[in-house]
Parts: sequence; structure tokens; C-alpha cells
Amino acid sequence: MTGRKIINDPVYGFINVDDPIIMEVLKHPYYQRLRRIHQMALAQLVYPGAVHSRLHHSLGAYHLMNNALHILKSKGVDISPEEEQAAKLAILLHDAGHGPYSHTLEGVLVKNKSHEDITLLIMRKMNEQLGGALSRAIRVFSNQCDKKFLHQLVSSQLDVDRMDYLIRDSFFTGVSEGVIGYDRILNMLTVHKGELMVEEKGIHSIEKFLVSRRFMYWQVYLHKTVMCAEKMLVKIIERVREIGAESPSPVLNNFLTGKNDHRLFEELLDDYCHLDDVDIMYSLKVWAHHPDKVLSTLSKGILDRNLLKVQYFPQPVEKDLVKEKRDLAMRYLMVSEPDAHYLAFTGEAKSMTYNPTGEHINILFKNGEVKDISKVDHPLINQSLFGTTKKFYICYLNMNVHVEKINTI
Repeated sequence: MTGRKIINDPVYGFINVDDPIIMEVLKHPYYQRLRRIHQMALAQLVYPGAVHSRLHHSLGAYHLMNNALHILKSKGVDISPEEEQAAKLAILLHDAGHGPYSHTLEGVLVKNKSHEDITLLIMRKMNEQLGGALSRAIRVFSNQCDKKFLHQLVSSQLDVDRMDYLIRDSFFTGVSEGVIGYDRILNMLTVHKGELMVEEKGIHSIEKFLVSRRFMYWQVYLHKTVMCAEKMLVKIIERVREIGAESPSPVLNNFLTGKNDHRLFEELLDDYCHLDDVDIMYSLKVWAHHPDKVLSTLSKGILDRNLLKVQYFPQPVEKDLVKEKRDLAMRYLMVSEPDAHYLAFTGEAKSMTYNPTGEHINILFKNGEVKDISKVDHPLINQSLFGTTKKFYICYLNMNVHVEKINTI
């Protein structure tokens, strides 16, 4: 693949690619797999437009990286052509390690490895295939490059990854609260002592960015119905493993049955890179007719959007309520008490808009002073955007729906 490629994106318009190495990455099967992984997992059950893919998001983040690098260079920041290429490759592949349904099954199909860990393995394998062309990008991604700000553009509390998913997820869900002034933020970026910072006049744009992020988490990502559907999918995988059910997808079975637990994950990397949402969805269609009532009820529930009911509470759910819901599941579906745990369960949802103890968003003032955004004297930021917000939930069988449907399974 040579020459120049123009990609028409619904959010930003035209995205230009003119680097032969980047075009090689774009056509690689490991990258093309991202077309078949939904960016927002099962959020489409609440927001029907949320069917965009991880590939959409990676291209959008790539576009913002292009813009950010161009702006920083225009301000006199020293970025070589090799470093620019490395940053672009790092952001293009930053989500390559995501498995089916993105964050929903992270840590479920492959335990003890985050999607970032798997991304690094994928980048190293692609690097071997491309004759070392990704070596510098790997250093940027893993924060081992000389210029820290390049890694911060890929992964920090104000990176182009977060900017794109807020803009893109807002666009496809129709939730306007996620709209941010990304052009303003990018134009306010600067580098001071090797670190990415925001010029003083960009404070209000950062405030809007943080507020939008909080709204999107509780209105979209942690919407109670979205959260319930995703927990149901996790319960399905747990049930499949417990009863020894199999998937019609041989590749998925490698991550369900435990037959390959003794093998290093690196040996299964190629199998993992063939997994996508299609394997899970096809399996749900088969499991919906499984003789196990728990597995069939949960699988058919996701397919037909007959989800468990869910309630949020400001404090942990009362044990008596949990027992009541499990007893009802046992009585109406004639399942055992242990099985009822799959049909009535509790947990907590939490979100942190900004972590002042982690990677900072630093503001560079005109007098040369640097302050973390949490230290800036601004009432809205100080009062509302720090700390972790928690909600407790219970998911349980909807008797008016599931009991009527059970005879059709």
C-alpha cells in the first residue's frame, strides 16, 4: 500500500494518511479486527446509535494526535519526523489489545492481563513482522521514550484517546453533554520541561472536559441498564465455565474451557487476535437454547433485550432484598439457591473524574508557575470534580418478562 489515503470520518471529516508504515498497519489483520469490536460494548441496547467500532475510535484518536503534534511543532517544540511517526503509530494501536465487547469482558476471558498488556504483546509481534518499524512506537506507548510528553498524548488524564471517545461516543449516542471543545484544548497544549501542559487561558476548556467526562460516565457508560446488560454478559461467561458448556467458536473455546491454562498467553496470542464480538454473539444465539435454565435465560435476555431489572442505591443493598429476589428466582424458574446467584446479584459502580494523585493535568501560567488543575483557584473544579463517586446496585429477574418467556427457551 503506497501513496496517500483519505478516510471519511463522520465526526471530523477527512482523515489523511500518507505514511507507508502507517498504511501497512492499517491493513494488518490485527488492526482490521477492531472493525468487529464495538467501542461501547452493549450500550447500543440503550442508545441504538452506539454501534461504532474500536477502529472508528482509533482513527479518530490518530487524527487528534496529528493535530496535536502539528500545534506543538508550531509552538517550537522539538519533534523529529521519527518521533512524530512513533506517536501516531502508538495511538493508532493503543486499543489493539481489546477483546470482544471491549471493557466488558476485560479480565474475564484473559485473567491477569489488561488490554494495555495485550496491546504491547500485539505491537511487539507486529514489530517483528514489519522489520522493527514499530520499535520507537513501542517505547512511546510503554513510556520509555526520552520525551515524556509524547507518551502523555497517548495515555494520561488529558490524552487524545479520552478526547476522541468523549466526542465520538457523544456523537453516536446523541448525548450532547459529552461534547467538548477539543480544538480549543489542542490549541492550548504546550510542553514545559519535557511534560505536556495546558496554557493558563485553557483552564475553562479543561473544566468543561472534566465536567463532560463525569456526565458521560453516569449518563452513558454507567447507565444502569447498560451496566446490567454488561454484567449479564460476564455472568454468562462464568456460567459457561461452571457447567462446562462449549461455544460454537473453537477459538473462543480456548478462552472458556481452561484446557490451555498451562500454556503461556503469548502462545495463544494469534487465537486471541481472531476473537471479536461475532464469536460472542454467535455463542449467545446457541446458548439461548441450552438446557441449562440460567445460561439460556441470560443469553436470550441479551439477544431479545429482556434484561434483568436493575436498581441503584446510595448505600450497599440490604441482604433481605437480595434474599427475596433470589428466592423468587428459585421459585419461579425452579433453580437451586447457588444458581439463583446468577439471576439476582449485587455490586457497585464507581467513577473518578480526575485523580489528583495520578498523572496530572498541569496548568502553565504566564509567569512560569505550574499548578495541578486541582490546585487552581476555581470553585467548580474544587467542589465537584475530585474523589470517587459510588453507586450500589442490584440486578434481578424481571418476573413479568422472564417467567413468561421461560417456556419458549
